[in-house]
Amino acid sequence: MQRKVIVFGGGGQLGIELCREFERAGWEVLKFDRQALDVTDAAMVEDAVARSEAQLVLNSAAYNQVDIAEKEPAAAFQANALAVRSIAMACRQSGARLVHYSTDYVFDGTKGTSYVETDPTHPLGAYAVSKLAGELYAQAYLDDALVIRTSGVFGPGGMFTPRGNFVEVMLRMAKNNQPIRVVQDHFASPTYAPAMAVRTLEMIEKKLHGVYHMGGGEPVSWYDYARTIFELAGLSPSLQPTDEREYRTAARRPKYSALSNQKLDATGVQPMPSFRDAVAAYLDARKFATAHRSA
Repeated sequence: MQRKVIVFGGGGQLGIELCREFERAGWEVLKFDRQALDVTDAAMVEDAVARSEAQLVLNSAAYNQVDIAEKEPAAAFQANALAVRSIAMACRQSGARLVHYSTDYVFDGTKGTSYVETDPTHPLGAYAVSKLAGELYAQAYLDDALVIRTSGVFGPGGMFTPRGNFVEVMLRMAKNNQPIRVVQDHFASPTYAPAMAVRTLEMIEKKLHGVYHMGGGEPVSWYDYARTIFELAGLSPSLQPTDEREYRTAARRPKYSALSNQKLDATGVQPMPSFRDAVAAYLDARKFATAHRSA
C-alpha cells in the first residue's frame, strides 16, 4: 500500500521541497497551503488528518513575521503554538507520526558558539516564544514527535512567495544601484530547503524522534552571507557592514544563533552541504527556473 504524507505549509519554501522529495520517493503527498487549510482551525486540522489516513504529517506551516509578531503576539501564538497542539492531537488520534519544524530563535544568542540540542532555550520575543511553545506542544501530546530546528531557510520557492528570502532581497537591492548595508555582528547558519527535504526523508526512514538541529553547515554573519551571494552571482554592488545599533528592529534577535548538526551527523544522515555550496546550488536553481519561466 502506498504511504501517505500530509504537508501543512506545502506552499512555502520548505513545504514545496518536502512535497517534491516525498513524491520522488513514492509517497502519496497531500499538500495543504494557506489557501487550502487554515492550520489555526482545529476542526479543519482534525478532519484533514482523520480523512487522509496518512502515516506521516509534516508541519512546515508557520507565522514567521518576527517584527510584526511584537504587535500581534496572539496571531503568532495561534499559528506557531496552538496550531501545533491541534496537529499533534490529531496525529495522536490517527496514529500518524509528526515532524514539526522549529527555529534557532528559541535561543538567545549569548552562547557565542553553535547551539546543540541540550543547550537551554531562552526566546527573546513573541515569535520565538510561540515557536518554543509549538515544540513543547508537539512533545507533550506525542512520544515519537520529531522536532527539527533550523535557521534562515532559503530555497528556490522563495522566488515565487510574497516575502521571498534573504537571497532574493539582496539580488533585488543590487539592481537599485544604492549602497547596501548588512549587519556583520549577527550570525546564523542559513539552511538550504532542498537539502532539508532530503535529510527529513532520511530521518523518517531511520525512525528518528526527539529534537534535532538541521542548520546550514557553518556559522556565517549576514554580511558575509550577502557578500557570498554577490560573489557567486557575479555582482559587485556597494556592500557595507553595519551593526545592530544602527539597524534597530521591533523584535530582539539572537546575535549568534548558529546550530550544530553534530547530533544529526551521528545518526548517519548525510551531512548538510557547505554554506557556499548551498548558495551556489540556489543560484543555479534560480537560473534554471528563470530560463524556463521565460521560455
